Amino acid sequence: MNNDRTFFWRKLHSISGLIPIGVFLFVHFGINYTAFYGEEAFNNAAAFMGNLPFRYAMELFIIFIPLLFHGIYGIVIARDAKNNLTTYRYEKNLYFYFQRLSGIVVFLFLIWHVGTTRVPAAFGAEVNFDMVANLVENPLYLIFYIVGILMTTFHFSNGFRTMLITWGITANQKSQQFGKLLGILLFLVLSAIGLTAIFAFV
Repeated sequence: MNNDRTFFWRKLHSISGLIPIGVFLFVHFGINYTAFYGEEAFNNAAAFMGNLPFRYAMELFIIFIPLLFHGIYGIVIARDAKNNLTTYRYEKNLYFYFQRLSGIVVFLFLIWHVGTTRVPAAFGAEVNFDMVANLVENPLYLIFYIVGILMTTFHFSNGFRTMLITWGITANQKSQQFGKLLGILLFLVLSAIGLTAIFAFV
């Protein structure tokens, strides 16, 4: 019975990383990328998202609750994981280790990101181009954003690859190799979008 519960929670943890968190990641990166086209384009996109009907309910049930579940249960998985990187330096072992490490970094990054954007917005601050530009004026914040973006894109892309395996979609070695290439491509594309977006505010 305990194994059944663990299996259920791990499956739920896996799928929550794709839906809705993965969908939100694409939308969030897309909005941030509008900064590449200028301050007005980003402000219009941010204002559109900010004026959606039932925004707070959607943020709570589509973003914050799934993120909290995925992040907290991910920390539980990372805590219980038997990392043996010093003994076995195989490729799969490296992916396993960095998936857990990146998850912890991403969780901390998101807490900071929410604290510097969504929390001020809840008290009347406007989420606009100037808000982000003022943050990344600080070189340490800019570095933290860069690290956070890369860790996020790696965690999602590698998580997508492993999800294909655990859900039986890529069952054999050939299909898993294709899944790996797909994960690498996803990482490169998302990283390029995320970094282009953040440097547009500099």
